[in-house]
Amino acid sequence: MLGKVALEEAFALPRLHEKTRWWASLFAVKPDQHAAEMTDVADIRLGYMDKHGVGYTILSYTAPGVQDIWDPTEAQALAVEINDYVAGVIKDHPTRFGAFATLSMHDAAEAAAELRRCVTRHGFKGALVNDTQRAGPDGDDMIFYDGPEWDVFWAAITELDVPFYLHPRNPTGTQYETLWARRQWLVGPPLSFAHGVSLHALGMVTNGVFDRHPTLQLVLGHLGEHIPFDMWRINHWFEDVKKPLGLRCERTIREYFQKNIWITTSGHFSTTTLQFCMAEVGADRILFSIDYPFECFADACGWFDGLPLNLADKAKMGRENARRLFKLPDFRDCTAHVDA
Repeated sequence: MLGKVALEEAFALPRLHEKTRWWASLFAVKPDQHAAEMTDVADIRLGYMDKHGVGYTILSYTAPGVQDIWDPTEAQALAVEINDYVAGVIKDHPTRFGAFATLSMHDAAEAAAELRRCVTRHGFKGALVNDTQRAGPDGDDMIFYDGPEWDVFWAAITELDVPFYLHPRNPTGTQYETLWARRQWLVGPPLSFAHGVSLHALGMVTNGVFDRHPTLQLVLGHLGEHIPFDMWRINHWFEDVKKPLGLRCERTIREYFQKNIWITTSGHFSTTTLQFCMAEVGADRILFSIDYPFECFADACGWFDGLPLNLADKAKMGRENARRLFKLPDFRDCTAHVDA
């Protein structure tokens, strides 16, 4: 399929190439290749996009990024640097690239102001944040964004009418030592990423974020971080047990997925799993993505292009849902015919 839109696609600052390579050595079979692809924005990436039929990519800073910096001043300075850097890069490719704002999430008003700057000055398509913000004197605290003190930030998101992508990061500090240190092979995509983001996303539901901000649009990667597979059970317990005990959600979990929550295919290229999510969530709320350079274009695009789906659903998930959600301008092959 030509003209696909990808929107969980990472980059890192070139000046941090050695740090990026060190991170890659912890999980990548080919750390040199990973670091080269991560610190490139246009050259290598555009070659992959052209070869595999990706018309437009929304770029985001790699995890854990600014969410790993517990000093608020340092985190804010890095976020501004990243945003200004990627704005300069994508300016030369307006029909191929957009960007998500990188935000320090130490302070709700400061995050709202930086988001507003990125959207109004640079035309960014929303924000991507790597789960909870590390904080505290030793970085061992975690800031969640589901309390009323964050309403000023969510109000800015909805006023700007841009989505918020909640992306994972690695567990750190005592959380890592307590839960994951003796189970280190479960850190990342095998379990910890979904564990963290699903807690955060469901916290937003149960703590009323979407009730206070009913037009807020939240994007979750990796086919919903396990939540769709527990939908019946979550719904049953919320509606039949938790609400009688005092849970005050105004809608059901299914309704939040219909009105507020999107999922992407990033890093999860399973036909049977996608078909389940289409039945549970619906093709209208699913977005194609790759998770490059953690995953490769060939795997993601070869799988998606070969899916045995009706063309209307393939077009929706491949590009049309993203065009509508992110209000995308015309891009390469954005009107190309969708083949089976």
